[in-house]
Amino acid sequence: MKETNLTQQEIKDVIEEEVIDLLNEFTDIEEEHHTLYEDLQDAACDDGSIPCPQCLYEVIVEGLCGCPDLIPEAKYKGRKVKLNKRMRGDVKKFKVFVKGCGKDKSRVKKINFGDKKMKIKKSNPKRRKSFRARHKCHTAKDKCTARYWSCRAW
Repeated sequence: MKETNLTQQEIKDVIEEEVIDLLNEFTDIEEEHHTLYEDLQDAACDDGSIPCPQCLYEVIVEGLCGCPDLIPEAKYKGRKVKLNKRMRGDVKKFKVFVKGCGKDKSRVKKINFGDKKMKIKKSNPKRRKSFRARHKCHTAKDKCTARYWSCRAW
């Protein structure tokens, strides 16, 4: 049996931080979907008719409409990956696969970001404000950068 020098309280704190991180990640996904649904409430077709927001939301989320910008999956090094979706990383804390970076717009690129050792505490307004100011999140528009995805997580 492996002996550790951690007290029960330290172990409890580490587990609590990990659970909070996972809950924050789930909340982010839920917020993104809620924001998308709210944005679709005022959508209109080219002919002026108003589509059902729920149906439009489902089509966009599932990527069934066939629009090139809404393709939910692509190939990266021979395997299928979801595009523009943040997930746990292997090299860094998070990774995301994006399409359309650089000269070859059809190529899929993997963006790694975040420090595995650091905890995100975006629920603290002072930390959130400081992070967003330090990284100039209001100017982060290029989805091909780690800064864009890191700011989006905050």
